[in-house]
Amino acid sequence: MKSALALYFSQERILEVTKMNDRSSAKKNVKLGPLGAEPPLFETAAMFQESLHRFAEEEMRPVGMKLDRMTPEEVAAHDSPYWDVRRKFAELGFGIETLLSFEPAERAKMMAIFFEELGWGDSGLAISFGAGMLPQYMCAALGRQDLLEEFPDALLGCWGITEPDHGSDSLDPNRMIFHSQGNYGRPNCIATLKPGGNEIVINGQKSAWVSNGTIAKVCILYCALDQGDGPSTERGCVVIVPMDAKGVSRGKPLDKIGQRALNQGEVFFDNVRLPVRYLLAGADQFQDAVLAIHTAANGLMGAVFTGVARAAYELALDYAHERKQGGVPIIRHQSVAYRLFHMFRKVEASRALVNRVIHFNFGATPALHAAITAKITGTQTSFEVASDALQIFGGNGLTREYPVEKLLRDARASLIEDGCNEILAIKGGYYLIDGGRV
Repeated sequence: MKSALALYFSQERILEVTKMNDRSSAKKNVKLGPLGAEPPLFETAAMFQESLHRFAEEEMRPVGMKLDRMTPEEVAAHDSPYWDVRRKFAELGFGIETLLSFEPAERAKMMAIFFEELGWGDSGLAISFGAGMLPQYMCAALGRQDLLEEFPDALLGCWGITEPDHGSDSLDPNRMIFHSQGNYGRPNCIATLKPGGNEIVINGQKSAWVSNGTIAKVCILYCALDQGDGPSTERGCVVIVPMDAKGVSRGKPLDKIGQRALNQGEVFFDNVRLPVRYLLAGADQFQDAVLAIHTAANGLMGAVFTGVARAAYELALDYAHERKQGGVPIIRHQSVAYRLFHMFRKVEASRALVNRVIHFNFGATPALHAAITAKITGTQTSFEVASDALQIFGGNGLTREYPVEKLLRDARASLIEDGCNEILAIKGGYYLIDGGRV
């Protein structure tokens, strides 16, 4: 007697299924959902995605376009459109405490949806909103409920880690990829903690790439620590810094090629004295704290720029149906259909990887090299897909009349921020070394 499996895959069954498909769906285009070939979302996630998508489309996109045409000073000004869209984002209620209230698997899915939809709306605003949540995220992650209550979601945050003389080096405190003949040199920002003291004193500066640097209300500061034996960048510290503290000042907003809706600028510290309770992580916890924030940031960067890639693909797909050359819509030309398919393929692959990585990293032991794969894949995909989208738009794509040139500029910046992709790839590769085999 044949097994059920054998019967199902018998020649007769194959012919029957083939005929049924020919009759019903062979000539139909299966319509995918807003997140492509994504399995059905659980009810809360579906409502979450719909609400975020509407906000991204109706609020983020038009404001992002306005901010892109403004000077950095105008973007940061008190009457800037930025503050209105920031207020509306806060009113959605999707803060850190809400997101962390979900079970890990649901939280991972929500975070992936959250940042892809924000990236689809406008990557500069997405990173501003995301960086704005990092102080609260790390307070929650490190179990500091007292500081989470003192510095709630309503306060716009920033992450101060990169320095004028130490860019991606700042993300490598364990010197995993440091050149054997290299010397880190003196750090640009140093916190001093005297044994038995009740305050921490900060001096120095963080570079112009601090997201929300000139407008934030609170900073999560990663810097070298001096406990009496000189400053150490390997055994540094993490401090919550109220940006209205005496001795804190800001530089000019940075003028840059892309993500112009994202305020960035230098932060200076002149004898800034804070109570020691603002210390989130000391020397013994510093490298773990860098790993924690870097893992989270890289995973979410992958999601944001998957959203950028998806936006570029969708714009190109719509344009290819509207634009005619040779008497037909250009999507009828084989080269355009071929290019669009590979854009679609890359977006789908990026989303799948990012979802997988974020899900894994909300488990017991997050993996930085997994997060690095998400960041590099998402950002590289966004740049490639935006470039292909501009090619489909042709000459129109070069003009500011169409949004695709902005997406290309935004995507280009992503290959450098949160650790340039080349350095991240080397660090990720070193994580693959099996010490027992070499």
